[in-house]
Amino acid sequence: MARRALILVEGHRSIGLLYVKAAQRLGLHPITLSTDPVQYDYLAAESLAAIRVDTDDFDALIRECARLRATYHIAGITGFSGLDESIYATVGKLCRHFDLPGPDPVSIERCCDKFTQRQFLAAAGIPMPAYRLAEDATEVDSSAMEIGLPVIVKPAVGSGSCGVRLCRNVDELAEHTAYLLAGERTRESSPRILVEEFAQGPQYSADTMGNEVIAVGAADFDCPPNFVVRGSIFPALLTDCEHKRIAAVSLSCLSALGLGWGPANIEFRWTERGPVVIEVNPRLPGWTTPRLIQLAYGIDPIGEHLKLVIGEEWDLRRRHWQTAAARFLVPEGDGVLDWIDGDTRAATIPGVAEVKLYVEPKTRIVRKGDFRDTMGHVIAASPSRAETEAILQRAVDLIGWSITPFHPLANRSNLRFPHLLATRAGWQLTGNRGAGDQSTER
Repeated sequence: MARRALILVEGHRSIGLLYVKAAQRLGLHPITLSTDPVQYDYLAAESLAAIRVDTDDFDALIRECARLRATYHIAGITGFSGLDESIYATVGKLCRHFDLPGPDPVSIERCCDKFTQRQFLAAAGIPMPAYRLAEDATEVDSSAMEIGLPVIVKPAVGSGSCGVRLCRNVDELAEHTAYLLAGERTRESSPRILVEEFAQGPQYSADTMGNEVIAVGAADFDCPPNFVVRGSIFPALLTDCEHKRIAAVSLSCLSALGLGWGPANIEFRWTERGPVVIEVNPRLPGWTTPRLIQLAYGIDPIGEHLKLVIGEEWDLRRRHWQTAAARFLVPEGDGVLDWIDGDTRAATIPGVAEVKLYVEPKTRIVRKGDFRDTMGHVIAASPSRAETEAILQRAVDLIGWSITPFHPLANRSNLRFPHLLATRAGWQLTGNRGAGDQSTER
C-alpha cells in the first residue's frame, strides 16, 4: 500500500513545523512544495521532504502533485498564506483538481482583496468602518476628507499589518500615500489603496472552524502610527452578551463570503456601535494563536484542520478552560543587536508554556512598523486571568537585550533592562483602547 502523503504548499515560519508535527501524528508523510524551501529553517533542521517548484505556476504544481501521486497516496493538500492569501486560493484550486477536500478558491479570492471583501460584507449589512478605494494621491486625499481624519491607510492586498498606518493629519497622510504608491509602481497592476475610518476600541478576534466559533481572543497593539503587536489572550474578557454578538457577526461574515469550510479568523473593534469587522482572514492565523487556543480550550486547531483536509471527522469539543496569553518582545529602536538573554530563565517559571527568540546577537534590527518587528515571544497559561498576567510579567522581566544604534551619535535608549523598563514593557491584557492594528495577519 502506498504511503499516505500530505502536500503542503509553501511553509510558515511560525506554524509550519506545527503542521508538520500534526501531520506526522496522523500517520502522514508531509511533503513541502516551495519556490524556495531554504527560507523555512525547520525543513532542513527536521530533515523533512521538500521539493523546489514555482508555486505561482499552477500547471507546475499540478505536474508535481501528479508525479508524487505515482509514488504516494495523496491524502490531502493544504498550505499557507504569505503576505497575501493567493497561495491559499491556489491550494483550493489544487484540491478541486485532484478531487480532495479543500477551501472554495472563489471564496478565498473574494477575501484576498480587502476592497472586494468589504463590498461583500457591506451587501450583507455587516457593521464595518467607512471605507473608500483610491488609486492615486488625489483620491486618497479626497477619501480621507470624506471619511474624516484620522484614517487607516493600507494596501488593498496584503497582510501582517504590512503597509498599514494610522494617518492622524495631512502630513502623515501625504507621507504614507507616497510610500505606498512608490512600492506599488514596481507591480504590473495599478496601485490600489484602501482608506478606512479609524474604528476606536479594544480589538478582538474570533477563530472559526467550519461554521462554528471555537475561540474569541483579545489583542493589544502599540507603536502608533504603525501597528506592532504587543500581546494576545484567550479567552477575551467579554460578557456573555458581547461574546454572542461577536459570534453572530462572525457567522454572518462566513455566510457573506462563502467561507463555510475549514478555518477562518475574523478581526473586530468594539466601538460605540458594538463590534465592527476590521478584516476576515480565510485561514488559520499564524504566530501564537493556534498554541493559545490549544492551551486555553484543549482544542488543537491545526490537528483538527488537518483531519478535515484528509477527510476525517474532527472534534471541536473543549476539554478544559483556562487563560492563555502571549507577550511579544519589541525593540525600542534600530541598530545591531549586541545581546539578548534571559529566555532560559524565563522558561523555568511555572506556568510558562513557551519562550521563543526569533533573533540572535549581531542581527541587524530595522523596524518596519508591522509584525516583523517582534524579536520573540513568551506564552503562559493558568486557571485564572490574574495569575496568567502575573506569570507573563515575571517571565518578560527576566529577558533583556541591548541594541547599538546604527548612527554613532544616536541616543543609546535601545538598552533594555527589565528592572528599568518594566513599566514600558508592561502590557494590559484587558485591551488597549488607543491606536491599534486594523490588519493583523500573523
